[in-house]
Amino acid sequence: MFKSSDKPLIMGILNVTPDSFSDGGYFNNITSALIQVEKMLNEGADIIDIGGESTRPYSLSVSSGEQVQRVIPVIKAIRKQLSSTVPISIDTRISSVAKMALAEGADIVNDISAGQNDPNILTVAAQYDCPIILMHIKGTPQTMQNNPSYNNVVSDVFSSLQKSAENAKAAGIKQEKIILDPGIGFGKTSEHDLALLASLNQFVKSEYPILLGASRKKFLNSILASDKPQDLTLATSVTTALAVMAGVKIIRVHDVKENRQALDVAWAIKQS
Repeated sequence: MFKSSDKPLIMGILNVTPDSFSDGGYFNNITSALIQVEKMLNEGADIIDIGGESTRPYSLSVSSGEQVQRVIPVIKAIRKQLSSTVPISIDTRISSVAKMALAEGADIVNDISAGQNDPNILTVAAQYDCPIILMHIKGTPQTMQNNPSYNNVVSDVFSSLQKSAENAKAAGIKQEKIILDPGIGFGKTSEHDLALLASLNQFVKSEYPILLGASRKKFLNSILASDKPQDLTLATSVTTALAVMAGVKIIRVHDVKENRQALDVAWAIKQS
């Protein structure tokens, strides 16, 4: 999917949920969702990632029916009113939601459980021959922040992601369609998150493109003594620049404009 010489991509986050950790309730109707998508596209988003379930710590799961009601009308509206070509990613752990989203015009599956929650999601991705993002999570959103521990967070997460990739290939997904995400904030302490960020180059050395999702995450709050995720745009852009220099290929963010600038500047430096 990517060559080392390819410029990284910005993935803009669209949470059509009432309870996501930093933007819950902002975009959970068609009009506000389309306005936000258009804004992100104008600011330089390369991919739109749409999710109908909050997976913040201790969040409750959302049924497939509820997720479908939230995300499918938005996907249809984007395709009809805004763009027939912009890549759309469906952020879900449920195979039936992924299948319906792909049938309605989504292009990528983004599964935070890497197929652990619903192994059939791997089969769906194989059937549609679409890219799939496999993220590392320790536990579930309900349990992941209950004293997460590792022997060595970098090697443990790397090994787990490699196993997830093997499972995906065993389900029929082509290797070039697999993208890996170390899962910043998902079953990790702030110290774990920082260690993973400091070792992004090790993940980049794998056979798969790497996605980073550090946008507005809690570990940034702990560094800056801030309690508002919306105040973390500048801090997030620093992680974006670091990720680009390390070789990460997709950066998943809430604030497209600022992170687009960080990516473009870091990429220009990296190419010089």
